[in-house]
Amino acid sequence: MYAIQLQQPGGLDKLSLVELAAPGEPGPGEIKVRLHASSLNFHDYAVVAGMIPTDDGRIPMSDGAGVVEAVGEGVSEFAVGDAVVSTFFPDWLEGLARIGDFTTTPGDGVDGYAREQIIRPATWFTHQPKGYSHAESATLTTAGLTAWRALVVDGGIKAGDTVLVLGTGGVSIFALQFAKMMGARVIATSSSNEKLARLRELGAEHTINYKETPNWGKAVKALTNGEGVDHVVEVGGSGTLPQSIDAVKIGGHISLIGILTGREGEIPTAKLMAKQARLQGLIVGSRRHQIEMIRAIEASNLRPVIDREFALQEIANAFRHQESGKHFGKICLTF
Repeated sequence: MYAIQLQQPGGLDKLSLVELAAPGEPGPGEIKVRLHASSLNFHDYAVVAGMIPTDDGRIPMSDGAGVVEAVGEGVSEFAVGDAVVSTFFPDWLEGLARIGDFTTTPGDGVDGYAREQIIRPATWFTHQPKGYSHAESATLTTAGLTAWRALVVDGGIKAGDTVLVLGTGGVSIFALQFAKMMGARVIATSSSNEKLARLRELGAEHTINYKETPNWGKAVKALTNGEGVDHVVEVGGSGTLPQSIDAVKIGGHISLIGILTGREGEIPTAKLMAKQARLQGLIVGSRRHQIEMIRAIEASNLRPVIDREFALQEIANAFRHQESGKHFGKICLTF
């Protein structure tokens, strides 16, 4: 079978297409999956670009979707021919968060899904949403579930709430879609007026060009009659968090899920305290969260926004497209 391996110390030019021995037959509790798609996330980029060190020869990509080819003894949840999609934290099946690193995350601490076949415990996967393509399903493992947990699991979003999403990456687009699905209003930011128009087409009631309006936190408050938003899906990190604190309402909720502007910076803690807002960090979610999200997707007919698909051997070009910042929604690998 063909796979992608990353040579250390990393970098897009260190991604190589290799031929490996095909896996055998699954053991007790395992399934063999013929993979057909993955999707790119910032975490995957950080690994392949060398920002996050990993083992030499690591197979990257945390998201994987495909078809069950064989099932091991004792597996009853899946059958041959079932369409499945991977989970981000294979050992976090349900309950409260109990994993704070990426040592078990495919594509980082262990080999990931940039390959044609794999054998893993059945609990590493869930069923795909009915009617989804493999590429669409592969967008759910990281980006989709992060947005779902931010708004639904942790945020307790309800109809009539107001949500602020930053930018047009995969998590932000999913957050917009889930917010609309739950009957909320959405304010969205971008530096591109063309992308802002597309955000409005997806249902955003208001959009703000953050380059034209540097103090967009105050602009968000003005759009909410001075109250601020109930939820902020914060993907920027320290560079955007002060504005997000400006934008959130008293007693509101900020989901801190990204570090696109850097890992460290000054935070206006006094303002956060005065807002009495809940600032909660999170990393994706559990297998149970993914099952619940997929059930909601099937009930709502939500479809992911895919910007572009690349072949497996074009993985470096796919990440270069991600680097450019020109994408809107998810970038996928199909194979």
